[in-house]
Amino acid sequence: MSKKAFVALVTCFNEDETINYEATRAQVRRQVAAGNNIMCAGTNGDFSALTFEEKVTLAEAVVDEVGGRVDVIVNAGMPATFETIKLAKEFDRIGVTAIAVITPFFIACTQDGLVRHFSTVADAVKTPIYLYDIPARTQNHIEPETARKLASHGNIAGIKDSGGAKETLEAYLAVSRDMPGFDVYSGPDHLVLWALQNGAAGCISGLGNALPDVLAGILRGYNSGDLTEAERQQAVFAAFRTDLYALGFAPAMVKRALYLQDATVGASRQPALLPDPEQDAKIAEILRRYGVVARG
Repeated sequence: MSKKAFVALVTCFNEDETINYEATRAQVRRQVAAGNNIMCAGTNGDFSALTFEEKVTLAEAVVDEVGGRVDVIVNAGMPATFETIKLAKEFDRIGVTAIAVITPFFIACTQDGLVRHFSTVADAVKTPIYLYDIPARTQNHIEPETARKLASHGNIAGIKDSGGAKETLEAYLAVSRDMPGFDVYSGPDHLVLWALQNGAAGCISGLGNALPDVLAGILRGYNSGDLTEAERQQAVFAAFRTDLYALGFAPAMVKRALYLQDATVGASRQPALLPDPEQDAKIAEILRRYGVVARG
């Protein structure tokens, strides 16, 4: 079975910070044209700065724009199980391909608490659930043995690993090998090809917002058996990641790199990055080194 690339799509904003749905639809079309699937309302989509109603409307717009051409995953995760279920039921109604559930943030959870949280959400909907582990942002980590317990749930289809450690990814992949039907999607962009070669079902990439064709090229090369091409594209992706992320908070850098290509994506609602002409010049130079023309 072919492996899949998802892009953790940015959410586009107008100058008044309302969502620019048409610009977001344009980004969907751009990714679909490149050959990538879509994840929305994730970390790169400013999910923590979106209201409940905005997430629902955003999911409706993305699913409508995709029109069944690619898969759509939407993140429903919130600190409270109650609100996570409310969102998940809305996404269930909309007809997304799968629902990602990020680990609860702000609240310190035990592993048993995580099992209860994810199982309760998975029980509440028909759409397959993917666990979403990103401990650097939530301060809660899904231990591999916890993932193994959850993998036996009939409506938990896999996990998105955004921890960044190869050792954790290896442990999740071991669970996947033992538990048929439990897929692992890699989040770290420097590990895309390694993850594919070691059994991952695919990747979910933030960096693909800025270089969609390079991301798609890794998957095309791997799926066609052209590992030389896959390795070449992965090397470009990893080097771009190193250069860009050296400048600051990764999602903010991705959004700014995309903004310098297309201002209609708008700024971020997050306070992580303020416009800085000197930094913009550095980002623009990095883009030029990788063959991307920045505005101005």
